[in-house]
Amino acid sequence: MTALAAIGITLATFGFMEFWAWFMHKFVQHGPLWVLHRSHHVRHPHPVERNDLFFIIYGGISAALFITGDNGGRWWFWVGVGIAAYGTVYFFVHDVLIHGRLRFWKKSDNTYLRALNMAHKTHHKTTGRDGSAEFGLLWVSPKYLALARQQAQKRKTRTGELAK
Repeated sequence: MTALAAIGITLATFGFMEFWAWFMHKFVQHGPLWVLHRSHHVRHPHPVERNDLFFIIYGGISAALFITGDNGGRWWFWVGVGIAAYGTVYFFVHDVLIHGRLRFWKKSDNTYLRALNMAHKTHHKTTGRDGSAEFGLLWVSPKYLALARQQAQKRKTRTGELAK
């Protein structure tokens, strides 16, 4: 396997995982597997929730692809790398940044990250299985990007006025 092919498979898998995560979230987690995902939509004092089983499932798939992938000699090893990379980004963006499950990342002034946060908060406005919107993770609707830009501009204007 060439390095270029390995990188291509990894990046393609990472990109596909954004679609897959959206699809699974909308049609499976808010569908037949709501019994697991529901724990993510209700407030609770526990550090772990049933929804965390999805990390174990995808981690297991990725591990199986690593183990059977001949140390990078088989194409599916690199699919496992792409899944693991997406899972890592998902964890840091979703669990650390958005939900603050590990409190080492402060709120960001980055427009994209603020837009992601707004979209996710829109998703969590409903606590039930039905009626949610915004099921993706990394792709953000242009309306949230525009709103985040407007808020950033207002903050700059206010900061400029305070400095006078």
